[in-house]
Amino acid sequence: MFYRAPTEQQSARMRRARPVVALAGVSFAIGAIVGAGHASSASRDLAARFVSAWSRGDYAEMYSEVDARTRHSLSARHFAAAYESALVTATAVRRRVAGRARGAGGTVDVPVRVATQLFGTLALPFAVPITGRDGPGEGPPAVAWSRALTFPGLHYGEALKRESALPPRARLLARDGSVLAEGSLSSPGQRSSPLGAAGAAVVGELGAPPASRRKGLLAQGVPADAMVGVSGLERVFDARLRGVPGGRLLAADARSGTTERVLASTPSRPGAAVRTTISPALQRAAVTALGGQLGGIVALRPSSGEVTAVAGIGLDSVQPPGSTFKMITVTGVLEAGIATPRTSYPYATYATLDGVKLNNAGGESCGGTLERAFADSCNSVFAPLGVELGAARLVSTAEKLGFNSDPGLQGAAESTLPAPDRIQGELDLGSTAIGQGQVQASTLQMAIVAATIGNGGRRPRPTFSPTAARANGANVIDPKVARTVRRLMTSVVRDGTGTAAAIPGIVVAGKTGTAELKTQCGGGEAASGEASSEEGAPQGCEGTATDPSNTDAWFAAFAPALRPRIAVAVLLVKDGAGGATAAPVAREVLETALRGS
Repeated sequence: MFYRAPTEQQSARMRRARPVVALAGVSFAIGAIVGAGHASSASRDLAARFVSAWSRGDYAEMYSEVDARTRHSLSARHFAAAYESALVTATAVRRRVAGRARGAGGTVDVPVRVATQLFGTLALPFAVPITGRDGPGEGPPAVAWSRALTFPGLHYGEALKRESALPPRARLLARDGSVLAEGSLSSPGQRSSPLGAAGAAVVGELGAPPASRRKGLLAQGVPADAMVGVSGLERVFDARLRGVPGGRLLAADARSGTTERVLASTPSRPGAAVRTTISPALQRAAVTALGGQLGGIVALRPSSGEVTAVAGIGLDSVQPPGSTFKMITVTGVLEAGIATPRTSYPYATYATLDGVKLNNAGGESCGGTLERAFADSCNSVFAPLGVELGAARLVSTAEKLGFNSDPGLQGAAESTLPAPDRIQGELDLGSTAIGQGQVQASTLQMAIVAATIGNGGRRPRPTFSPTAARANGANVIDPKVARTVRRLMTSVVRDGTGTAAAIPGIVVAGKTGTAELKTQCGGGEAASGEASSEEGAPQGCEGTATDPSNTDAWFAAFAPALRPRIAVAVLLVKDGAGGATAAPVAREVLETALRGS
């Protein structure tokens, strides 16, 4: 075979054909580029959708975009939990997409910004791997998911990790600037207090975070093994006392946990000393007056709600308040115009409701004017008055004074009574009106009731922070009614059941209470609420009011009566009658408060 040179005519035809071939090649290249552009666009759109859903917390949409392998091995619930856990680890509070998705082929980068409590704002990319193709029969693209996608900035095989520590805990100060608690946490549970046991009663304790707070604390950067405030002032001011944690946000090997890279770091910042409303002298007096008795004492300033002393279970426990609740009942009666202080009632030893006798304390016969009946704490008058007032108005009055709502202090128990439709029949309503039935109150709550009356009907919101104290609270009682109840309460101390709280030269306004805990019925025991020492026992049951260990003693008061500087409530669990045991304790605290103010 030999080579033959093309003729001139053939050469011309070839020259004409070359542009056509070249054009075809260009067309093929453009088609390939356009095809690749379509694929890249689809990948970028998918990554953008995935990360945008992450910024909104829409884990369901994110889950729908991941590959079949991931959906087969990981449930939607665990998928969402992995993302929530990463946000907690990072202390994230906000996140957003910060730019356009970039990249082609297997991985697309999407820049994001994550605002965190501990590490400031982090600018990191999500590297989103994409699997699948756009061509026919190839299946749509999907996110090739791994746990590195739970947080931006991670590489394949990495997991997010945090190392953090708390700074030294700040000091707690009294109202006068003296130290209530200080020191490191070398001894778990307690810090030192110059007031000793008196200080510890209100300072509270440190301990491991309870389950209800654990996730929230972790989200703030607090280490899982940290000691935090779990009661008292340590709990109330925990966030301020513990300061701001410091630490590092790490990308660690998912299998070994070995640190690979530091994504962010921050130093710890100690909190400033926290000044409280506690009066050292009054705090000592309250703890001394309570002694070893199970019970609670709370003292506060009526005008501002500043809590000046707390002893025992004054904040965190509730008991039936007995006849101290009559402060609420008489307020409702006066506001409704049902009676006046001069309204007269027959003398009797008991009242009959739903065929059941509710006795006066010790079977005493009492009555006369409303003022006299209040001073003598006559159940034979106040149980029927509660029925006349009605459940709706009785409950409404109690709720205006703070029942069935958050008392406003961290760790303080809520005081409760049933909704009107759950107070069934005259006996139930009469028992509620005299502080039995299903009424439960904290010492703090009864101090607030007394303070509201002394404050002319304005209910102070309790606080341990001098900077949060308010000169006036919410107006919840008609001022004229409040003044009338104040007058009735001064009669209690002057010549009624609370004379043991009288202070020479000072007009004290107060109310006693004695709540029976159980009654003996047919050889068995019935729960509290069926009777009390001041309320008597249901017919067919033998009351046990004569047994001091079966009654809680209460006293709530404020002084001086016209312009009160202090309100006090005392609860002594299983310690007899309020006038005999709780009133003298309240007097000790009142005297100390008035000397120091």
